[in-house]
Amino acid sequence: MVFSSLLFLCIFLPAVILLYFLMPNMTAKNLLLILASLVFYALGEPVWVLLLIFSALLHYWNGLLMERFRGRVWEQVCFWVTVVLSLGMLCAFKYLNFLVGNLNLLLGLQLPQSGLSLPIGISFYTFQTMSYTIDLRKGEAETQHSFLDFLLFVSLFPQLIAGPILRYRDLAVQLRSRKTTAEGFARGSCRFVCGLAKKVLLANYCSEVVEKLLVEQPLAELSAVGAWLGILMYAFQLYFDFSGYSDMAIGLGAMFGFHYGENFRYPYIARSITDFWRRWHISLGSWFRDYVYYPLGGSRRGLARQLLNLLVVWFLTGLWHGAGWNYILWGLWFGVLLIIEKMIGRERLGRIPAPLAIPVTFLLVLLGRVFFYFEDAGACLTVYRAMLGRNGWIDTVSRLSLLNSLPLLIACCIGSTPLLKKLGSALCSLARKALGEAAGFALPALCYNLSLLALCIISLVGATSNPFIYFRF
Repeated sequence: MVFSSLLFLCIFLPAVILLYFLMPNMTAKNLLLILASLVFYALGEPVWVLLLIFSALLHYWNGLLMERFRGRVWEQVCFWVTVVLSLGMLCAFKYLNFLVGNLNLLLGLQLPQSGLSLPIGISFYTFQTMSYTIDLRKGEAETQHSFLDFLLFVSLFPQLIAGPILRYRDLAVQLRSRKTTAEGFARGSCRFVCGLAKKVLLANYCSEVVEKLLVEQPLAELSAVGAWLGILMYAFQLYFDFSGYSDMAIGLGAMFGFHYGENFRYPYIARSITDFWRRWHISLGSWFRDYVYYPLGGSRRGLARQLLNLLVVWFLTGLWHGAGWNYILWGLWFGVLLIIEKMIGRERLGRIPAPLAIPVTFLLVLLGRVFFYFEDAGACLTVYRAMLGRNGWIDTVSRLSLLNSLPLLIACCIGSTPLLKKLGSALCSLARKALGEAAGFALPALCYNLSLLALCIISLVGATSNPFIYFRF
């Protein structure tokens, strides 16, 4: 199930909210959320919900054993066994077929494919559970003695299948002690509806343009305008798809009293690639920084070692996104760009004026999106050549696509900036002055939620496609 489905919006979520606020105490509320989360996951993955529960059990039991053997060699044994098992499960489901395919190609073997399907969200909940175990080892988290509380942390449906990647230490207190206020619920619902609108009213329509230009049309006939427009709309689709989902997750969490960190901060107005990755998928970037880059030595062992550490991190970041060489190349593309920026220096980069720095950064991101979209290297080269005008600069299909999608393109450009948020804040301030503090927030929020939700539902009723890109990661 996805947040942008009519089943979720019209049945699942209203039922869970109603039952949640009828529950007499926090224990009952948590049990309801666990049950709802397992049902939510099982509707999409009826078999692999057992894998999710096993992963939670593995790290829960390991936490208890590490506490029991604290300061002894068995603590390290428990830690490494759990880490290896977690990564082993992730590799078996996500990377085994990729490894087998490459061995067959390189060595002329005929090893059979595993036949295992990729469980939804396995990359996210694996990293989430591993952060708990690693933080225990570092002494930065306390052992959780309640399996139900730990299962809630792992399975909580707002962020289960696509993040943000949460840290146990940030949610430990909230699992047992949290409050849901009327204002918090209202703000959470506003955030949810905003994310839903990003997904339904922007990302879904961007996907139609992408499909028309990069799938339905032969790549060998793609014009320069068609290639650039297709990749540009894919970049917007990816952003509004994933940031919209993150907004919905953060909003849902707030509706139930949880506070999640931001996962996106307008990355398409970044002034450098370094700045871009401080704004895009923040929870993943911070995970690799804290659990891979810093343990490798970070920037403490000289420039050469720092650059090598960056390449390792970005190789793994690419591999995390998918089992394919295109994802590895995509990760290394950004790794090399970040190395170049390190060598240039933050001070020199800061001198570049924003009107130049922002478009150049966005252009470099767009070029990397080609790797992210096409799994075949030949297709990537064909698109890059088309971008340079090898098949002509414009044709009938690209001309019509550009004209028809111009309003959508303008909306995406505006939606990628803080402009609408600032406008909304200004309108709320005016409403507070005119209607008072409480009504000044409640009335605009109610009108905003109802009108935008109605538009989304109308769009979903008539939609023929409602894809979610990050399901495959």
